Amino acid sequence: MPEQMRVRFAPSPTGYLHVGGVRTALFNWLYARKYGGKFLLRIEDTDQQRNTPEALQAILDGLQWLGIQWDEPLVFQSKRLDIYRKYCYQLLNEGKAYYCYCSPELLEKKRSEAQRQKKPLKYDGTCRNLSEKQRRKLDAQGVPKLIRFRVPEGVTTFCDLVYTEVSFDNETISDFVILRSDEQPVYQMAVVVDDALMKISLVLRGDDHLSNTPKQIMLYHALGLPVPQFAHVPQILGPDKKRLSKRHGATSVIEYQQEGFLPEAVVNFLALLGWSPGDDREKMSRQELVDAFSIEGISKKSAVFDEQKLLWLNGEYLRELSSEQLWQPVSERLVEERLIDKNLAVQEKQWIVEIIDLLKKRAKKLSDFVEMGRYFFEDPSLYEEKAERKYWKDEQTTRRLQLLAEELASLDDFTAPRMEEVLRVLAQRLEIATATLIHSTRLAVSGRSYGPGLFELMEVLGKETVIRRLQKAIRFLTQ
Repeated sequence: MPEQMRVRFAPSPTGYLHVGGVRTALFNWLYARKYGGKFLLRIEDTDQQRNTPEALQAILDGLQWLGIQWDEPLVFQSKRLDIYRKYCYQLLNEGKAYYCYCSPELLEKKRSEAQRQKKPLKYDGTCRNLSEKQRRKLDAQGVPKLIRFRVPEGVTTFCDLVYTEVSFDNETISDFVILRSDEQPVYQMAVVVDDALMKISLVLRGDDHLSNTPKQIMLYHALGLPVPQFAHVPQILGPDKKRLSKRHGATSVIEYQQEGFLPEAVVNFLALLGWSPGDDREKMSRQELVDAFSIEGISKKSAVFDEQKLLWLNGEYLRELSSEQLWQPVSERLVEERLIDKNLAVQEKQWIVEIIDLLKKRAKKLSDFVEMGRYFFEDPSLYEEKAERKYWKDEQTTRRLQLLAEELASLDDFTAPRMEEVLRVLAQRLEIATATLIHSTRLAVSGRSYGPGLFELMEVLGKETVIRRLQKAIRFLTQ
């Protein structure tokens, strides 16, 4: 292992930070923390037409939300173009690269012809050995030119820390472009120069870059730069074993934040996507992940993204937090949904904490507190249809609810035990099952057939609200 372990994450700000990218960043961060190394962040923003400030901010916000902090100032490729050009011209002057005058139209024609003849789709080397006279003539005519790397003969072999030994026959690799005709350096050149100058010792990235690696190793050798180690991580698949995409649910890390997932749960879940600590642990703290992480634990098989497992894990983390700790994030969501005023949320803090207490057992994410607890803040405008047909079908339901409302209205002690006693006595007097009265009452006060214990729920709602909602349900049934 090198003296200074340096790894990097290098996203392009052309879209939002997706799950696969986050996992790559996390693996790099865990590796750096495990070995006391440095985790660097490089923004590959040379595609000026597709870059957006919003996408860049989303990348930075997403990493910071997850606690994946970089150790040195950000590096922007757009500010380093002259450096890449210098190295391109170095290869040109050393005869390791050459000017190519083939137009895009000619290249497309060559590709079509190769396809028709079922030949390999690679550049045929038309400009590889142009004479000085031929080049001067083309320059005099003003023909646009770019620079191609001269791929050497032989085989490029490297040891990948995940895939072990990987070999590519250079014969299958075209002389590839390193500097476009508009003087714009291409990805292959920029990434090699940056990784060398940033002293990256391990390039840990997705296996969609595996085919780029031989080209980059050739450039390292041609430029006389040290070659880092490589580790390529298999991609993440959806439950249908196809590449993870929008159809499988949220794929942007910001969406998970908005939906109410906790950063600790997302980090835990992503770390175990395609990596194993070597035992059956599924819930691991950040420090446990750092201590256990190793390249050897990365699987050669693609990981399957199971959102149900993420929900379960997030629920486990939620329940570890006290209701007091959850008050801030939950109340912020209640304010966003306009269920409660910001000032009132502070004044009614204890009441909201009691609501969280009731809902925490069933909640899987922060947004569940809003969805499951909406009826604490507004009277039901609709009643669950299926529950209506089941629990309000008896023509005696209206009379029963009226009697219960009268009994509860006379209570001075509006606590869960006292209300339960009153309801059970009434059910006995009416000669009906206690559950029959409980179900019809729950529907009246919450609009739903499920939720926390009815009596605890009514105690938190308060006497005035419970009586009002019972009367509203009675009017609904009468009409």
